Amino acid sequence: MKVGLDVSAVPAHLAGAGRYIVELARRLPSYDVDTTLVTRSDDALRWAQWSPSSTISSIVPSSRVPRIVYEAYQLGASRTARAVDVWHAPHYTMPRRGATPTVVTIHDLTFFTNPDWHERSKVAFFRRAIAYSSRHAKVLVSVSDFTARQIDEFLPGHAPVVVAPHGVDLERFTTIEADDGRLFIDHGLPIGVPYIFFLGTVEPRKGLDVLLAAFAEVASTDTSVELWIAGQAGWGLEEFDAELLRHSASARIRRLGFVAEEVLPALLRQSKVVAYPSRGEGFGLPVLEALACGAVVVTSRGTVMEEVAGTTARFVDVGDHEGLASELLESMNLNTEQRAQISLAARERAEGFTWGASLRQHLVAYNLAQSGV
Repeated sequence: MKVGLDVSAVPAHLAGAGRYIVELARRLPSYDVDTTLVTRSDDALRWAQWSPSSTISSIVPSSRVPRIVYEAYQLGASRTARAVDVWHAPHYTMPRRGATPTVVTIHDLTFFTNPDWHERSKVAFFRRAIAYSSRHAKVLVSVSDFTARQIDEFLPGHAPVVVAPHGVDLERFTTIEADDGRLFIDHGLPIGVPYIFFLGTVEPRKGLDVLLAAFAEVASTDTSVELWIAGQAGWGLEEFDAELLRHSASARIRRLGFVAEEVLPALLRQSKVVAYPSRGEGFGLPVLEALACGAVVVTSRGTVMEEVAGTTARFVDVGDHEGLASELLESMNLNTEQRAQISLAARERAEGFTWGASLRQHLVAYNLAQSGV
């Protein structure tokens, strides 16, 4: 089977959706899929390095607006698209012209359920794009059962859905402490400081306002603990930046920004607790990566994170900073035996989510699209 995978929307720094697309690109050729990666015109090199067995077609404009227009009206009719059996658009949108059977990945429906979590311009664009894709794709890939249920609710008359949960690299995200101390030193991080760790794009829906309020309570009780916030800047940061400036424990809050891949597992492993109070996700990959490292995780009740973590994480109601503070303090005070039990259960849970299993579900979606079912 020949599959064209559109990787042109993946930014330089990988977050959840970007990581998912990279893992697809890396692994598809090993599943006997003749893979063509469609990149931006200035972005061929990194994809050739990530997926050396794939064909690279760098035909998409580099700038955002021309790229969007090109995808909609030219990409589907391009020689590259005509040469493959299935076209995979992995980020909501799809070509409006062309005859190649198309699979579209829907990560979440928050543009419909909670438009205030996004920039206004993106809400209007993605609502239209998702509605179009749901009707015109041959098959939709949902990254979770949670999102699949929302597809049923908000997109009547949609194409068939194949659920393909994300995986985690179990060799990289592991409980084994290899060179964590050296990695901390190499990246300018202090050793031996107890810290609560957050990982994710810094934007309103991630619940960082709740985490800051909870940390004020935690810091007043524990005078040594720090809060480390890792992740690239998103949008709507004005209020977050203001809250940081006036925070009662601002001196103990570190903004790490985007962290290098090699140090991320160590940061998860060495944390006292990983806090992920997001208001809503399509999957919540940072939770899975934390579980794979055996971390103690506190996250949001009633969200997809319950589907990912099962009973291995601690849950608080969305927006409940007092409940979050209580769970963080309790998690920090676990004894060695309790932490070991949680770590074992977390790792076992993570081992149920592999990129191999995800890829096999994608092959199901591709075969359905090609067969025209």
